[in-house]
Amino acid sequence: MAQTLGQKLTVLAGAARYDASCASSGGRRTNTPGGLGNANGSGICHSFTPDGRCVALLKILLTNYCIYDCTYCVNRVSSNTPRARFTVDEVVTLTMEFYRRNYIEGLFLSSGIIQSPDYTMEQLARVAESLRLTHRFNGYIHLKAVPGASEALLHRAGLYADRLSANIELPTADDLAALAPQKKMPEVHATMTQIKLKVDESVAERRKSALAPRFAPAGQSTQLIIGATPSSDSTILATADALYGEHRLRRVYYSAYSPIPDSDARLPAQPPPLVREHRLYQADWLLRYYGFEVGELTTPAVPNLDLEIDPKLAWALRHREQFPVDVNRAPRERLLRIPGLGVRTVNRILQTRRFHALRLEDLRKLRVPLKRTVPFVITADHNPHAAGIDRDDLTGRVRTSSVQLLLFESVTGEL
Repeated sequence: MAQTLGQKLTVLAGAARYDASCASSGGRRTNTPGGLGNANGSGICHSFTPDGRCVALLKILLTNYCIYDCTYCVNRVSSNTPRARFTVDEVVTLTMEFYRRNYIEGLFLSSGIIQSPDYTMEQLARVAESLRLTHRFNGYIHLKAVPGASEALLHRAGLYADRLSANIELPTADDLAALAPQKKMPEVHATMTQIKLKVDESVAERRKSALAPRFAPAGQSTQLIIGATPSSDSTILATADALYGEHRLRRVYYSAYSPIPDSDARLPAQPPPLVREHRLYQADWLLRYYGFEVGELTTPAVPNLDLEIDPKLAWALRHREQFPVDVNRAPRERLLRIPGLGVRTVNRILQTRRFHALRLEDLRKLRVPLKRTVPFVITADHNPHAAGIDRDDLTGRVRTSSVQLLLFESVTGEL
């Protein structure tokens, strides 16, 4: 019996939840006369929830049929899971109708691999091309970039998508060989390199002429699955750091492995603790914005991040000789190492201290979490020796008692 559009949507929206490499910001695309929608630099849309989050994307797979047999994937060819497949026109229709009803502000479209990487990539590119050219859709579009697809098809997709994501999925070539032998690490890297070069070419051309076409203006991202293999946090972070440096990725998304029905015996029976995913995001932020290196966050003796305390605090406790830091004198790079001070807070401290010496009350006004920060700082009215930074109970005194973890504490000045 033929599936209805609603039945397909149920299957393929559910299957898409395993792909975490979904970015809802970074693109800027203004409306045009006769067009529909827009995307802005702070999010995909012009409507935000009360807590500042962007409204939803339509996140679906083109199909969950797949010719690959990745052991960790519920959509692998040997999996006994309900299957469905959209046509290009059906995806376009869903996107336009959902947008007109104000349910979504953009599209995230991924897919299983059908027939070949080129065939799949061509289908994905056709969706974006139809939305942009035929339907004048100016909302946000994020497409999966299929590793192994031709350069011409990647170029075609990037002309219409805001962001592309080629998922590396596992942190090492040995991990891929063990669990996803049809995927090759060099092939993924080659796809990322092609995207980076096309982005660079587009930027250079637009410097010469504002009329030059844009290519994936929101850049590229990828996904790493956590806990499906024994790879340590040190290995995972080293892979992410190399990807940022080599391919200038906008984001690496970390997705905790979720056990699937009829799973392979090589896979763990239990998922990793979600706090591990959270700690990796925090460490990722430290690598990108705080000047840390992988070797500072993990060590050969302890290759995994501490699940009890955040990675910056863990580093500070291991390096007490570098504290306390005088907030009125220290350079920016040292201030960023203080537990509890985020990028925005450090910028405000640098600005404020030009006019007067900071006291503890000033830090309180900047919403610095003093319990965590005071043992590590000197202020105009604070004697660091009274805080007892060398006392054995320091770890317990600066730990947060809340079990509710914020995903991006560093952005709000709490890392």
